[in-house]
Amino acid sequence: MSAFTIFLILIVIVAFLLVVVIMVQNPKGGGLSSSFGGGGTQQLGGVKKTGDFLDKSTWFLAAALIVLILTSNLTLNSGNTVESKALDTNEATEMPITTPAVESAPDTSSEN
Repeated sequence: MSAFTIFLILIVIVAFLLVVVIMVQNPKGGGLSSSFGGGGTQQLGGVKKTGDFLDKSTWFLAAALIVLILTSNLTLNSGNTVESKALDTNEATEMPITTPAVESAPDTSSEN
């Protein structure tokens, strides 16, 4: 399995986790954090910072996704440089293709 395939699998997993973390959040302050007591003054089992955890995990997953995408791009380009160098050397040794000159039709107007 190539490095690019591994990065691609990691990108899909991180993107899925990012979608899940974003969907758990409620834009109006509710969501998972308010159900565990983060929305009020009551604290349930010490889970008052659920909103902060979701915010930090969103930023972490987004940064991880960007780093994985850029790293996979580097591995993709480094894998192609060997092939592209080989193609460049083959193209340099080949003769250029030239088109044959088109011959004009004989002039038949001066025969009569």
